[in-house]
Amino acid sequence: MTKYLPKAELHLHIEGTLRPQLLFDLAAKHDVPLHYASVAELEQAYDFRDLQAFLDLYYAGMGVLREEEDFYRLTEEYLNVCRRENTVYVEIGFDPQAHTERGLSFEVPYRGITQALKDAHAEWGLEYGLILNLLRHMPEESGLQAIAQAEACQADILAVGLDSSEAPFPPAGFVRAFDKARALGLRTVAHAGEEGPASYIWSALNDLKVERIDHGVRCDEDPALVRHLAERQIPLTVCPLSNVRLCVVDDMSEHNILKLLDAGLLVTVNSDDPAYFGGYLEDNFEALAVSLAMDEGQRVQLIKNSFTASFAPASFVAEQIARVETLAGG
Repeated sequence: MTKYLPKAELHLHIEGTLRPQLLFDLAAKHDVPLHYASVAELEQAYDFRDLQAFLDLYYAGMGVLREEEDFYRLTEEYLNVCRRENTVYVEIGFDPQAHTERGLSFEVPYRGITQALKDAHAEWGLEYGLILNLLRHMPEESGLQAIAQAEACQADILAVGLDSSEAPFPPAGFVRAFDKARALGLRTVAHAGEEGPASYIWSALNDLKVERIDHGVRCDEDPALVRHLAERQIPLTVCPLSNVRLCVVDDMSEHNILKLLDAGLLVTVNSDDPAYFGGYLEDNFEALAVSLAMDEGQRVQLIKNSFTASFAPASFVAEQIARVETLAGG
């Protein structure tokens, strides 16, 4: 079983772990009015027709996150799931612009999230990195300001990413921001090839010079791109349940993750926004087993890939892969 093997999660939006019950709890705490009468009614709204329909609810839900302790609780709840599922390494993304534009200081989400990560490290040995995601529907200048705000916190920020609405906002609009991130010594990733075409993946690689692609499942529209990704072993952080919920694929049985894996691509399994998309990391693995008849060899390779594709120190990666191989029986 996957949960007995150590694993890493590399594509996780911490704001996307906001469970309906926690959303209601925080709304009551801060006297925030909601458009839903109950948790059950809110859950019914999670039938998304596309990425934008999800994002509308996602950003509205953030309105209940007001204080450091709210972000701490949000992160702590996700990390408790990681502990149960033996996810020993996480690279958590957060969206500071979504919080600063509604009046919070950068430090409020940053301190709450990082304190929960540090406490999990001290309590049970979690290793982690933090990814500052830029919102592509906002001007690049706003992203540059977010990176500038993060400079004082650079020791705890591992990478800069690019998320939010993909299709109307190609990666090429954020060259200066990613150049600035690299100049600060930060690693780089970007969402591409989810709702946007394969050409957006090329742009993320060539214009932004990212090291890893979030999603990337539409790479199979371009055979040359598939060969390039395989030859260079450029990681794809794939989110199967998310892809189904957002209608990137109609049904899990049609998902291409195992085809990409078998073609030699460095694909990984991740949960993206688990509170909205129906499951955490283990649920995604289970969905692949049920709908795609994923075999044990594929399961183990995907788990090993999660460490290989990470930005963790090489010694840690080698140690975890060795543990996986030992526990999996070779």
